[in-house]
Amino acid sequence: MGVGKGSLAADKVVEEIRRKGGRAVANYDSVEAGEKVVKTALDAFGRIDVVINNAGILRDRSFGRISDEDWDIIQRVHLRGSFLVTRAAWDHMKKQKFGRIIMTSSASGIYGNFGQANYCAAKLGLLGLSNCLAVEGEKSNIHCNTIAPTAGSRLTQNILPDDLLEALKPDYVAPLVLWLCHESCEENGGLFEVGAGWIGKLRWERTLGAIVRQRTQPMTPEAVKANWTKICDFDNATKPQRIQDSIDGIIEALNKIDSDGGGSANHTSNVTSTATSGFAGAIGHKLPPFSSSYTELDTIMYALGVGASIKEPKDLKFIYEGSSDFSCLPTFGVILAQKSIMGGGLAEIPGLSVNLAKVLHGEQYLELYKPLPRAGKLKCEAIVADVLDKGSGLIMLMDVYSYSGEELICYNQFSIFVVGAGGFGGKRTSDKAKVAVAIPNRPPDAVLTDTTSLNQAALYRLSGDWNPLHIDPDFANLAGFDKPILHGLCTFGFSARHVLQQFADNDVSRFKAIKVRFAKPVYPGQTLQTEMWKEGNRIHFQTKVWIM
Repeated sequence: MGVGKGSLAADKVVEEIRRKGGRAVANYDSVEAGEKVVKTALDAFGRIDVVINNAGILRDRSFGRISDEDWDIIQRVHLRGSFLVTRAAWDHMKKQKFGRIIMTSSASGIYGNFGQANYCAAKLGLLGLSNCLAVEGEKSNIHCNTIAPTAGSRLTQNILPDDLLEALKPDYVAPLVLWLCHESCEENGGLFEVGAGWIGKLRWERTLGAIVRQRTQPMTPEAVKANWTKICDFDNATKPQRIQDSIDGIIEALNKIDSDGGGSANHTSNVTSTATSGFAGAIGHKLPPFSSSYTELDTIMYALGVGASIKEPKDLKFIYEGSSDFSCLPTFGVILAQKSIMGGGLAEIPGLSVNLAKVLHGEQYLELYKPLPRAGKLKCEAIVADVLDKGSGLIMLMDVYSYSGEELICYNQFSIFVVGAGGFGGKRTSDKAKVAVAIPNRPPDAVLTDTTSLNQAALYRLSGDWNPLHIDPDFANLAGFDKPILHGLCTFGFSARHVLQQFADNDVSRFKAIKVRFAKPVYPGQTLQTEMWKEGNRIHFQTKVWIM
């Protein structure tokens, strides 16, 4: 139960493994000495592929009788011990691009149990730790899952009767753990109850909820009370899986409040369709035409938002209207077309019921047929070019044509990813998609760096993207970021400006088209490094965060 120190249990396990032809080595340190535990494995086997956090003790007391010592020792062994052992193994797993981690939680932690407040808190804390490691480790092929076993052990041998201990022996838990640790198992971030030969996976469920405030009215406890039945109604409940699913609900509520003052629940899904044929009405659908008017002030504001500066004399043509060759940056063409995405038209597409909170910007293509006027009014027409099924979501290709009078000035293709809306059996590729070309396999011909301002996102958002993710620290934290992130299209503007500066001497008439894919977030204040390759009249580029 956690008092004293002995080697007998570890030695018995090692003996059993060796007797059956396996290799094993014992370690007698506490899990609070995680580095020593992992070093023993590394010294014996040369690498560490799997960590199973299973150390545990009990100090059961009713809540009012729990001492500081009773609380602290449970947290140290269960939660801190798992953290220390896993942390010691983490970098080794990252370097070898493989790792499998198991956290051992408990039904007590999931549901609560009388007299086990300290134990329950630690056990549910392990689930939170596991969920975080599943997210952080995914790109390094490190999977982390949680089990909540009901099994006979030294912890319960004096609590459960012998016949029940036999029915709940660990032999009926181990096969699940072995599968979760296998290299071919893709499960990551799962929670499983297991015991007596039965295994079940758990997930969160969330009601549709209710919006209980209006834009011009305060939120009151009376409004909460009036909507309580709706708040707690699990009919048509959603099943959130990631933190983005949480923030999406908040964003959708904000959109709803801004559009009509609030008062209705969230949509039941991102996209609903009875079959692939349900998207037929979406493909080719034309959104209502819209106009985009802009002045020299707007183009200057945009140029400053994507890093143009008086520190670079050749940038003056983009930020001073009195310049003899004052010009509009070519990538401002995206700003003119983005109303098709920002303006709510997606919600009106037949065959689709788009939850705007689930929309991510995946790729962007822009083509100019002549330089943008320094100021003007363009008529824009948007059409759904295609809908693709990517399994974890759908991709909608939105083509936007912008005209000055009858003359086509520019064309955009927005690649819009709708999270969780895939799996409808549709096609995965389209000949209508503007495809990026791979960069050459050689060192770049030119490299430019630019340090973004801490105010970069605050400045760029003045060009029309008001998503609080880019300005509000609390909102960014809720979305899983340490702080507000830079707009992807802001980085897009930096990159295009670098290419224009390096290879066209800032001559906007030499700009033809640009295609980008957004890969990772950038934080305001970070330095952007654009690597460029010239092949004929085409410039290949990639932009990274440069770390000194």
